[in-house]
Amino acid sequence: MLKMPRFTFETAVIDPQTEWTRRRLQILLGGGVAVVLAVLAGGVWSVASIVTGGSDAVDSSNGAVQSAQDRLASQQLPDAPLEAAQPGSLSSGETGTLEIPAPTQVGEVGVATGFPHTPEGALAQLAAIDSTALASASVRVAQDVIAHWAAPGGPSAESWTGVQAMAALLESAGMSSDARNGITIAVEPKMGYIKGTVGDDFVVPCIDFIVTATITTNGAAAGQPQQVAAADCQRMVWQDGRWVIGPGEEPAPAPSLWPGSQASFDAGYQWLEVPQS
Repeated sequence: MLKMPRFTFETAVIDPQTEWTRRRLQILLGGGVAVVLAVLAGGVWSVASIVTGGSDAVDSSNGAVQSAQDRLASQQLPDAPLEAAQPGSLSSGETGTLEIPAPTQVGEVGVATGFPHTPEGALAQLAAIDSTALASASVRVAQDVIAHWAAPGGPSAESWTGVQAMAALLESAGMSSDARNGITIAVEPKMGYIKGTVGDDFVVPCIDFIVTATITTNGAAAGQPQQVAAADCQRMVWQDGRWVIGPGEEPAPAPSLWPGSQASFDAGYQWLEVPQS
């Protein structure tokens, strides 16, 4: 039994009598790459069956900046049941739109970058980091991503929840640590919000993704695609002209909620949109 880290996933539950069950996949993917993929729900992902069939700036004047950053990162967000991450009823109500910038270049490990020095730029960079790591279907690639996109003192190739979630997903599926020929993972950042900022160089953005996983054989789909919502929050710091995941413990997890559901609106998520030039 593989015990996973923070992200609100639960301990992996594998039923050897069944192929991946949809519920298991949702547990595993529904967290943060919480990573994301895990990166994902806020605790620990486990796997399930997949195949058969608004910016609040923090005032740091009363304490050290680092303490203000820690307070912001550790501020608890609402919990959500696993069912809320599954495809379900959509709301006829409305929520806002958060405009995020488009990348202007490709950085290390193929991660899109070149985002501006703004809270929205930090959110867009996190989306690019998480998406690249999770879509790789490779523990090694996820490790390379965090090695190049975390500041000193930040998540490592061993500690990052995105890496741990990827390892749990592939292990639970009975795959190797590099399963790019056995599973296809698509990651779409759909909703998000800015949890808060400390000055101009520290932002905690939260993103709600739709993760779609499909088992493949010889490059062709061997089962029906399965989807789940997966949310991630990270400390983002501006360093050497770009946003990276900052030092310190990973933030309290955001709820993984199916985009467009009333629960996603109630949680404060807004639609993410890249303005057309």
